[in-house]
Amino acid sequence: MRLALFQPDIPQNLGAALRLGACLDVPVDVIEPCGFPLSDAGVRRAAMDYGALADLKRHATWADFLEAPERAEGRLILFTTKGAAPLHGFGFAAGDTLLFGRESSGAPPDVHAAAEARLFIPLAPGARSLNLTVSAAIALSEALRQTNRFPTAAPTG
Repeated sequence: MRLALFQPDIPQNLGAALRLGACLDVPVDVIEPCGFPLSDAGVRRAAMDYGALADLKRHATWADFLEAPERAEGRLILFTTKGAAPLHGFGFAAGDTLLFGRESSGAPPDVHAAAEARLFIPLAPGARSLNLTVSAAIALSEALRQTNRFPTAAPTG
């Protein structure tokens, strides 16, 4: 299981996604360019003390992401407000990569075309969308639940 962000716009969302990945033991792929300068120092700042625990893989372009060895396993699952199927009706597999588009504009047509499934998270009438990292947490939780891949460490505190 992997979490991928396509050209994120908001550094705080990247930081929260890195924390999510670190806490759930899921690698995070960032497909550049980002809507902010992405430096090692910026990643450390955005991820706070979770940066060292996060398994981050940066890809300079969409093509680089598609050709990366990590993409050899599993399906590419795009989460989008233009999704074709609801999250709760989909069967996830351990090797899936959960992909989320830009906060400002979502994913372009070529990204939609590359996805093996396009999913949405059902919302209450009148609600437009969730925060990117909230959506990622919901999707990743369901995928990890279905594949029995939640971390097994004892609760803290």
